[in-house]
Amino acid sequence: MGLLSLAIWVPIAFGTLLLALGRDEHARMVRWLALIGALLGLAVTLPLMGGFDNGSAAAQFVEKSMWIERFNVYYHLGVDGIAFWFVPLTAFITVIVVIASWESITERVNQYMGAFLILSGLMVGVFSAMDGMLFYVFFEATLIPMYLIIGIWGGPNKIYAAFKFFLYTLLGSLLTLIAFIYLYNQSGGSFDIATWHKLPLSATAQTLLFFAFFAAFAVKVPMWPVHTWLPDVHVEAPTGGSAVLAAIMLKLGAYGFLRFSLPIAPDASREWAWLMIALSLVAVIYVGLVAMVQKDMKKLVAYSSVAHMGFVTLGFFVFNDMGVSGGLVQMIAHGFVSGAMFLCIGVLYDRVHSREIASYGGVVNTMPKFAAFALLFTMANCGLPATAGFVGEWMVIIAAVKFDFWVGLGAALALILGASYSLWMYKRVYLGPVTNDNVRGLTDIGGREFLVLGLLAIAVLYMGVYPKPFTDVMDVSVAELLKHVAQSKLN
Repeated sequence: MGLLSLAIWVPIAFGTLLLALGRDEHARMVRWLALIGALLGLAVTLPLMGGFDNGSAAAQFVEKSMWIERFNVYYHLGVDGIAFWFVPLTAFITVIVVIASWESITERVNQYMGAFLILSGLMVGVFSAMDGMLFYVFFEATLIPMYLIIGIWGGPNKIYAAFKFFLYTLLGSLLTLIAFIYLYNQSGGSFDIATWHKLPLSATAQTLLFFAFFAAFAVKVPMWPVHTWLPDVHVEAPTGGSAVLAAIMLKLGAYGFLRFSLPIAPDASREWAWLMIALSLVAVIYVGLVAMVQKDMKKLVAYSSVAHMGFVTLGFFVFNDMGVSGGLVQMIAHGFVSGAMFLCIGVLYDRVHSREIASYGGVVNTMPKFAAFALLFTMANCGLPATAGFVGEWMVIIAAVKFDFWVGLGAALALILGASYSLWMYKRVYLGPVTNDNVRGLTDIGGREFLVLGLLAIAVLYMGVYPKPFTDVMDVSVAELLKHVAQSKLN
């Protein structure tokens, strides 16, 4: 079994084992088994980093064997420079979530931890799949554990949020399945994604394929105006669910644009780039304004995620190396920063059982260590230089200015808005005198919480100070992708 298969199936195997353990009297053992499974899942991704060839745009660590012979479906795995970093990122966030949920989840612990480990393996499968049908199976399968996480361990309106999440994402994905079947027929009976990239397609076919892919991937990002499911889901989801959703699951949609939309329908992608840029600018400006008036911390950070992911799609559709690489860097950075932001909200919620900003004030007086971590992550969310949040956004803005000055100016405005709503929330929650009895009785973070936030802080600062390892991996693959997109495929 290859490294990518291990990265997929080790957490799934541990998750399945946890589901079999049953009652909550085994909760202590379940937590340790979940941590062991998550750590092993991360450990098997580490050799990928040492063995990846930055100078090649080809898929690496390839595994291929027949799966469904009748339909020519293969179990075909591999990662290039575009997909590579999302494999260890997924495994790392899973470890963080398992540790963060150690004490906050007290009921059905085995099912909760099992769902997260299975979800982790499925998401790695999405980023690793080189066969269209395999990609679709993994892509759709991720809905099941997340649906259960929201619907079982969520807030008062969890059923509504879970159904909204499932229906929004499922509807768009069905159109993508139709697109995959069309490509299968056009390619003479192949689900190989690399073969699909080479197909000569008419302008009409490319346009229809582009919008079929858009239906699935735009909802998953989510782009404006199909973003309305995300705030509701974040508000109702447990802390771990929000962290994984923001850090990894939103990236599945953005990744889909690079793996399918641009290389398979390059002419349509260029023709409709204006629409993607317009929707991205609406996301980074209008949704940023919406975030400023939120009273619920989770809802504010959820809208912030929509705005930050707008930078990603903007970078992809200005069609230059800096923009696409900046979008990818922003995806990785957002994984660290947004995950940290939701976990910080979870720390407060575990103590006060409220996400309302008005329930707090002066937290720095009673939780100084925690407030310091929260300040770092807030600054990273603002795009402060030397933090992960700065690198990708700055690259996208530079690329947008090269593409069109006014597009670049619009993107730059989002940095101001991001700083406004992030700092405004921090001021009201953490600074000033203690004005609430709930805050007066708070205790600072313990060793477990310090470990979780400390690991994320190291990742945020390391990526901000030294982004070269991240960008070096993707440079050649991005250049090859843009070269491919620049060539017309009209038959």
